[in-house]
Amino acid sequence: MFSTSSNNIVRGEVEKFQSQQSLLQYLELSLQPTMKKIAVLLFIFLLFTNIAYSQDMLTWEECAREAGKNHPDLISAMEKVKQARADKAIDMSGMLPQIDAAASGKSAEASSGATTDTYSYGVTGKQLVFDGFKTLDNVASSSRSLKAAEYNYKVISSDIRLSLRNAFVGLLKAQDLISLTDEIAERRRQSLKLVKLRYEAGREHKGSLLTAEADLARAEFEVRQAERSVTLAQRELSKEMGLEKLRLANAKGEFLVPEDYSVKPDLEYLAYVTPFLRELVEKKEAARYDLKSEQADFFPQVYLNGSAGKTENDWPPKGDEWSFGLSVSLPIFEGGSRVAEIKKARSKWMQARADERSGRDSVLLTLESAWKDLSDAIEYVFVQKKFLEATGERARITAAQYETGLTSFDDWIIIEDNLVSSKKAYLNAQAAMMTAEAYWIQAIGGTLEYDKE
Repeated sequence: MFSTSSNNIVRGEVEKFQSQQSLLQYLELSLQPTMKKIAVLLFIFLLFTNIAYSQDMLTWEECAREAGKNHPDLISAMEKVKQARADKAIDMSGMLPQIDAAASGKSAEASSGATTDTYSYGVTGKQLVFDGFKTLDNVASSSRSLKAAEYNYKVISSDIRLSLRNAFVGLLKAQDLISLTDEIAERRRQSLKLVKLRYEAGREHKGSLLTAEADLARAEFEVRQAERSVTLAQRELSKEMGLEKLRLANAKGEFLVPEDYSVKPDLEYLAYVTPFLRELVEKKEAARYDLKSEQADFFPQVYLNGSAGKTENDWPPKGDEWSFGLSVSLPIFEGGSRVAEIKKARSKWMQARADERSGRDSVLLTLESAWKDLSDAIEYVFVQKKFLEATGERARITAAQYETGLTSFDDWIIIEDNLVSSKKAYLNAQAAMMTAEAYWIQAIGGTLEYDKE
């Protein structure tokens, strides 16, 4: 499951760990007990710091660049663009001369036994003069289909950006959650020490001690839970970048929205230019030209024809032959297939028109909802920050009061729980704000190149 670079990192850390073990043994033998504890703690801190920073650090721009190169859905969408471009070239070829070259040789024997040899070679060609503008309509339809495929590529890129951004924010949150849960666990540890001292002094009952121990156990569990969440978030980010193997990398970034969202934009205009709606418009236009192409089947097809070559009984032939003319063809009866094709094409055009209208309504609703969620999320971060500041100050005051016996354990632990909840709520609000921005950018059609624009 791990790459070669990951194995090298692990091997290097093991070698460093072995050398550090020797250092640790030396410290244990040479230092006094108090200094020994400090040295051991410092050693452990440096060890885990080295391991943590041995992983890659990925910025958002690097993640977007990797996804742009590797994501299979984006590769598939690009291949559809190439296919649509080839379809356009095929349709355009119908307006150009069609030239063929041929050579033949044959030998025939008559009943009298005489043998006759015939050799010939030449070129033939034809040029479309008029077909009721069917070929022109086919070219126009394929041009619109090509544009629709290009817009579909942008839609796919926008969807990938949303998933990738959510995965990146998820890893940022998981990383910060480790620090936060460590901080909470240490705070619970100190609280337990204080409660234990008061319990041993007979100034606190056993229920308070058990509650403090339970709070610490939960905090330590949340630390381990946060560490496991990082690995899951790394796997999700690797998947959204289109990587075939897990990449153990940390996300490098902050919980910030770089743009100013204080003024509501023109949603009608954004809906009109969003790739999703433009794709539906191009599909509708392609269907309209397909209908015109089917209707052109009721017009005659006119071609200029010509040929030139040489024919003779000996090789190489020297007798010149050439022809030039005009051909006109018009189907008289084909069992009603042309009428049925027109009805089918008209139905597809009506369907495409309805899809465009429905898509426009959906885009407008999505934009309105995404803007509302983003505005709410930005303001909610400010609110949660105020709550965190308030609960932090109350926790500091109440802790001092509990140490001096001016407040009860129940009142103090409620304030401590509120502080823990506020810290988690603030982190969740920051992550939710960035997620809301990701949904907004996806709603306006922002692709993986959005942050470069």
